[in-house]
Amino acid sequence: MSTNRRHALLAAATLPAVASAATPPAWPPADEIARRVEEVRAAETAFAAAFAARDVAGFRRMLAPDTIWMGKAPLHGPDAVMAAWNGLLTSPKPPFSWSPDLVLVLPSGDLARTTGPVLDPEGKTTARFQSIWRRRAAGLWEIVFDFGTDFVPPACKA
Repeated sequence: MSTNRRHALLAAATLPAVASAATPPAWPPADEIARRVEEVRAAETAFAAAFAARDVAGFRRMLAPDTIWMGKAPLHGPDAVMAAWNGLLTSPKPPFSWSPDLVLVLPSGDLARTTGPVLDPEGKTTARFQSIWRRRAAGLWEIVFDFGTDFVPPACKA
C-alpha cells in the first residue's frame, strides 16, 4: 500500500471523531436553563442588596479572583475594585441602586450575562449595568466582567 493511500485512509478514519468533537453540546432542557437564569438573577439581586446594605464583605465575596471592571480605566482583580469603590461602599447611603431586567445563560450553564437600569436615589435611570457571571464548581456565581453604559432615553434613540 502506498504512503499516500495510507495517509488518505488514516485521514478518512479520523473524520468521524473530528466531526463528533466539533458538534456543539445539546441545548439543555428549558427547565434547566430557567433554573440557572433564576440562580443568576438571585446572585445579581443579592449583590445589589449587599451594596445597598453597605455590606462590604458581602459585596467582595461576589467578585471573581480574576474579575475585570470597566470604569475610567480597567480595574483588574477584587483589590482594585474594592479600592476604587471604597467611597461608594462606605458612604452612609448608597449613591445608586440597580436590578436586573434581563438575564441570559449560555447552554453550558456556566456563563451568564445580566443587565438592567442603574437608578439614582430618586429612582431616575442614569445608566445601565452589564455584568458577566461565571458559575463556580460549588454552584455559586461570581462576577468576571462588569461595566456600565450611558442611559439613552427611548425617545432619543435613532
